[in-house]
Amino acid sequence: MELGWCGAEKALLFSAPHLLFASVSLLAFGVGLLRAEWASDQFGHSMLAESVGREVVLSGVVVREPDQRERTVQLYVQTETDKVLVSTDRLTSVAYGDEVVVTGTLEIPEAFTTELGRKFDYAGYLKARGVEYRISFAEVEVAGSGAGNPLLTALLSAKQHFLTSLKNLIPEPAAGLGAGILLGVQSALGTDIEEDFRRTGIIHIVVLSGYNVMLVVAFILFCFSFFLRLRWRIVAALVAITAFAFIVGLSATVVRATLMAALVLLAQYFGRQYDVLRALMFAGVLMLLINPYLLIYDIGFQLSFMATLGLVLVLPQFESTVAQGKTRIGVREFFLSTLATQIAVLPLLMYHIGQVSLIALIVNVLVLPVVPIAMLLTFLAGVIGLVLPSLGAVVAYVATLSLQYILLVAKWFAAVPLAVVPVPAFSAWGVFLMYGALTILWYGWRRRTSREDALHGWTIEEEYEPTGAARASSLSGAPAKPDNLPIFFR
Repeated sequence: MELGWCGAEKALLFSAPHLLFASVSLLAFGVGLLRAEWASDQFGHSMLAESVGREVVLSGVVVREPDQRERTVQLYVQTETDKVLVSTDRLTSVAYGDEVVVTGTLEIPEAFTTELGRKFDYAGYLKARGVEYRISFAEVEVAGSGAGNPLLTALLSAKQHFLTSLKNLIPEPAAGLGAGILLGVQSALGTDIEEDFRRTGIIHIVVLSGYNVMLVVAFILFCFSFFLRLRWRIVAALVAITAFAFIVGLSATVVRATLMAALVLLAQYFGRQYDVLRALMFAGVLMLLINPYLLIYDIGFQLSFMATLGLVLVLPQFESTVAQGKTRIGVREFFLSTLATQIAVLPLLMYHIGQVSLIALIVNVLVLPVVPIAMLLTFLAGVIGLVLPSLGAVVAYVATLSLQYILLVAKWFAAVPLAVVPVPAFSAWGVFLMYGALTILWYGWRRRTSREDALHGWTIEEEYEPTGAARASSLSGAPAKPDNLPIFFR
């Protein structure tokens, strides 16, 4: 009876974590459904629905920094009832906070098929940004200015002055790359260079992420370390990354990275231990509670979350089983980090993009060590150029060399035959199946390495059974010689 009770107790203890995980998952799923239903109520009730397909005249305020494209500029205009995406001529002079009058045909965004045969849900993508309607080829007239947040207006003005300084000191296309890796101005690259970066798997360096945010944190902590105590340096870093997030546009990737960086700083401020996996989950849950559409319709959120998860879960496995020692310039670290993130985002890239880069690993190893240097030099060139243009030109020359190196590597490898491989279209179930298979492989690998770590430093030898006189001595009760003792582990 006691044995049966002990077995039941062990089974209960074994299943408790699994029951807890299942319960929390079901609770999160239920809360997610309720939040998604609540979020959907903001759409489908607009008075503008009656004007779809007709020419309208709308008045509103530009509530986000204008998005400059190759031929157009996109404006997010907040009217009395709706936020509308307006596309107009690129030469139209509009800024954040301007009061505008928009004339054009009101449309409902529709899904479209990409060149690689992938269907892009454009309506869902815009709903994740709070937009239900759009106006293309609109005529925009600025009726006033200064209707935006004064602090954000000042930050964006400083950004524009900085970008102007860069363009005056660094030639194109290096200036566009510098703006991209520093401030995420992806449109500054141009179509051809952007395609080269996609083919070589380094487009992520101009899509701001935790890497960029942590560089901002490190820079602020270092600069203020000469005259501020640690706690005040942490406060300054929190203010800096918050301002940085607003400057670059509050994309899902930047918000996730900013939240995680803020948690690192807060843990250091209060002297608490920081767990990166918990911080990632907290940031993801918080963002989805605020905007549940990110999970389904924002590819940037999906890729950013999975890439970080790959660094958290897969990279330590590589480091414990593959990496032995360190190299001077961290080539092994860059290679393993890229490999971990590529594995984590591969199913999403195959599903959403429709192609996989075969040279991403080698290009990242060649480029990533130079990115922090290029960022620092570009930043210094832009800032110094605002005050001392002559000195800024000297720094800009060195910055240009690092930026041109990145461009040259991308252009050269993008021209390699079979640099990318197209992937046939498949359903979303394929993504779940691939991630399920990766999870099983990772779990088995983790259990195996855990057992090996538990036996690390031990030597397994065969049991030695004494014979002859030693056996007789042990049977008679006399102490055996040390050499004849059974050996299991040492």
